[in-house]
Amino acid sequence: MTKNIEWLGHASFRITSKDGKVIYIDPWKLKTKKKADLVLITHDHYDHLSPEDVEKIAKSETEIVTTPDGAAKLKGKVKTVKPGDKIKAAGFEIQVIPAYNTKADRQGFHPQDKNWVGYIVTVDGVRIYHMGDTDLIPEMTNLKPEVALIPCGGTYTMDWKEAVNAAQKIAPKVLIPMHWGDIVGSRQDAQNISKLYMGEVKILEIVSD
Repeated sequence: MTKNIEWLGHASFRITSKDGKVIYIDPWKLKTKKKADLVLITHDHYDHLSPEDVEKIAKSETEIVTTPDGAAKLKGKVKTVKPGDKIKAAGFEIQVIPAYNTKADRQGFHPQDKNWVGYIVTVDGVRIYHMGDTDLIPEMTNLKPEVALIPCGGTYTMDWKEAVNAAQKIAPKVLIPMHWGDIVGSRQDAQNISKLYMGEVKILEIVSD
């Protein structure tokens, strides 16, 4: 279920479908130049929206999905979305989920009124939920993803304890910790989740090719 999901560090992932289509989510600090069919950007913070990295992997037909405040920074076939949207891009069904902070000491980082997002993208019949930069929010309930990529670094997003609580409510079959190992968060945070979450947890190693 997760063999086609590669972690590129921080909140950056590459997903490859059985027919060879390539999806990047929040590409940042990329060492690879493997071209993208689809790029999903959750919000316009520099560690999630990097025009230089998108340019590395874009080809003329690459579809780029982002929030309106990020669109002006990008070139090519750019499509803007808002929370609640359901779209199809590069042949993939995409559900757009809100992503924001609820904790008082974090609300300045990712305010709800920014309309920043996470995505559920369906790849080969598997619903993969990249949560973006977020706390536990009511909109996460009843999403039923098979795989969830969950932030756990704290400071700007959920810490590992909050991530476990969120995961128990979302109940994915496979949970992949992210947003650790760069800027904030550590492998120990990911390992703590692995010890406490009732389902399967996969701690990925960074892929650089």
